[in-house]
Amino acid sequence: MIPPASAEAFLANAGWEGAHISPLAGDASFRRYFRVHHDAHGAAVLMDAPPPHEDPRPFIAVAEWLCGKGFSAPDILARDLDAGLLLLADFGDARLRETLDDGPQREAELYAIATDLLIALHGHPPMDGLPPHGLDEWLAELELFPDWYAPAVGIEVDRASYRAAWRQVLAPVAADGLGPVTVLRDYHAENIMLIEGRSGVAHLGLLDFQDALAGHPAYDLASVLEDARRDVSPGIERAMLDRYRDAAGQGEAFERAYWALAAQRNTRILGVFCRLWKRDGKPGYRRFQPRMWGLLERNLEAPGLAPVKAWFDANVPLQARAEAWKEQEAV
Repeated sequence: MIPPASAEAFLANAGWEGAHISPLAGDASFRRYFRVHHDAHGAAVLMDAPPPHEDPRPFIAVAEWLCGKGFSAPDILARDLDAGLLLLADFGDARLRETLDDGPQREAELYAIATDLLIALHGHPPMDGLPPHGLDEWLAELELFPDWYAPAVGIEVDRASYRAAWRQVLAPVAADGLGPVTVLRDYHAENIMLIEGRSGVAHLGLLDFQDALAGHPAYDLASVLEDARRDVSPGIERAMLDRYRDAAGQGEAFERAYWALAAQRNTRILGVFCRLWKRDGKPGYRRFQPRMWGLLERNLEAPGLAPVKAWFDANVPLQARAEAWKEQEAV
């Protein structure tokens, strides 16, 4: 987490000369984040999105669109697109994940706001120019499981029947007429900040939305309620799903879509975490796999998931599921 060589010149050009730079966070991509302190300006966040691996322009476009709709995305204070550097407004340190760890009694309150944010977001037509996130994309993402998960646990699976089962489950969701809406895609407790002095949905500061797509309204709800990194109680999940359905006037089609897309997302993430380990040298993601299996196996009990459940029962033995990762939970 050493700042890029161009950071000091970038900050000086932005009027932040002499600012102190300290490490803040990295993520599953090549992006890195630093906190910047300046005697006159206070604090800001430096995003390092190094080309050619990263392109900050989608982040800028989505941030500006979200702010224009009244949501709390970071203001862009300065930018150097050639260097891949952005100076962002600092939302502070109150992240939803740690807030709930310290105060689990607030789970219903804060997830209600997170659900209301999606209700408000989905009340707008999707942002212009977003790539689609529909059946073809869902099926392509699912290839991460046979490509990366199966080899990681030493099993061979029937790819043709895998694709057929998922198509049978997801094609009706793609045709249900719900959406498209702006899908933030990584909407979960580690990407949501709590901003002091703001109320309602503006209380939630949004991060990591540069991969936004135009897709199904159930996707981000599943993302935040079936969190890969923290346990959300089933009672809260049920209450928030009902809260969304009631407020948005959604019926059984939305319910079916929720469980199907939750299963799709969780299966994809099982493959993503193996890829991060095997290809990108990030073994820490293995500790989340037992949680992902717990979520997926619950998803597969939904009536509309029967073809996919049958495929998993035939192709992925129990010892290649959560059991294969138990020793990683404490790592």
